[in-house]
Amino acid sequence: MTAHEAAPEAVPAGTAPGGAQTATRDALRIERWSIAWMLLAMAVWGWFAFLMLADYGPDVPSYQGPGSVCRGPLFESASQERVCRSYALRQWPSLLGVLALATLATVTAAATMVYAKVLARLAGPPPPS
Repeated sequence: MTAHEAAPEAVPAGTAPGGAQTATRDALRIERWSIAWMLLAMAVWGWFAFLMLADYGPDVPSYQGPGSVCRGPLFESASQERVCRSYALRQWPSLLGVLALATLATVTAAATMVYAKVLARLAGPPPPS
């Protein structure tokens, strides 16, 4: 190449022919992933709520009708019944682990949703059909 010839210019991403379609396709793909992460986050939050609120343990008859021996950890954090302490998922270390999973899934869902919106904005308006 001589000094008089111009070097080819670098083409920014998304401006080449077909670049807008690629960016739009990527934005839709990431948006689908964000919806999947949101559904997972809702399922884990539901599981956490169930573990915190639902009564558990063997059913025993009482004057009010059959019921469980152990109350949910949100209502009674330190049950004195031996059978209540044998349920590992109802103890605080396990509950905090489920809470950490729920938080991680929620943050990932939010991040992928924001990323999908940014990609859609950078892709520009869809081409006329």
